Amino acid sequence: MEIILKYFNDFTQVQLERFQKLEALYKEWNQQINVISRKDIDSLYERHVLHSLAIAVLCNFDKGTQVVDIGTGGGFPGIPLAIFFPEVEFVLVDSIGKKIKVVQEVANAIGLTNVTAIHGRVEELKDRKFDYAVSRAVAPLAELWKWIRPAIRIGQKSDELPNGLICLKGGDLTKEIAESGLKRIVQAWDVQDIFPEPSFAEKYVIYVPRLI
Repeated sequence: MEIILKYFNDFTQVQLERFQKLEALYKEWNQQINVISRKDIDSLYERHVLHSLAIAVLCNFDKGTQVVDIGTGGGFPGIPLAIFFPEVEFVLVDSIGKKIKVVQEVANAIGLTNVTAIHGRVEELKDRKFDYAVSRAVAPLAELWKWIRPAIRIGQKSDELPNGLICLKGGDLTKEIAESGLKRIVQAWDVQDIFPEPSFAEKYVIYVPRLI
C-alpha cells in the first residue's frame, strides 16, 4: 500500500480503506481461483493497482462517465479505477466466469456500488454505449479497436482526452501499432515516466480516440 501513497496523497478515508482491503481479498481468492500470477501476488499494489492507476493520471473521468473494462480478468484496471473514480460507472467484462465471480465478490466486499461485472464478451454488448474503454494486455490493438469502437460514443467526458480506448500494454509495440492501421491517431505514454519504478520498464499506456 505504501507504493500507492508514494504517488497519491489525497484519497478520502473510504478510498483508503477500499485500497487497503484489496491485498487480503485477492490473496484469499487467489488460493481458490488463480486470477493473479503467484509471483505477482506479493506485489499486488505495485504491479496491478498502481499500474492500473496510470490511466487515472492521464485521464480524469468526469462524474457520470461510463467506462467498460475489456477482458478485466481479476478486475484490472477496472477495480482500482472504480475506487479512484467513485462517481464514474464501470462495467467489467470477461469471458471467463470464475474470474468475473472474483471481480463481483471483491467489489461487494469493499462496497463498490459503481461496478457491474458481466460474464461475456464485449462484442456481445450490442445495446450498450460507453464513453471510454480500458483494458490491460488483452489482445492486439487492432482486435481491441475492432471489438470496442462501435460501443464508444463520440464526445469528450474528460478534460484531458476525447472518448476512446485507453489500454495498458508492454514490450516493443512498434509492429503492433503499425499493423493496427491506427498509427496516425495513436498516442503512447511510458508508464515509467508517470511512476518511475523499475517494474514498469517497457510498460505503456496506449490511447486511441473515437473521432468518427
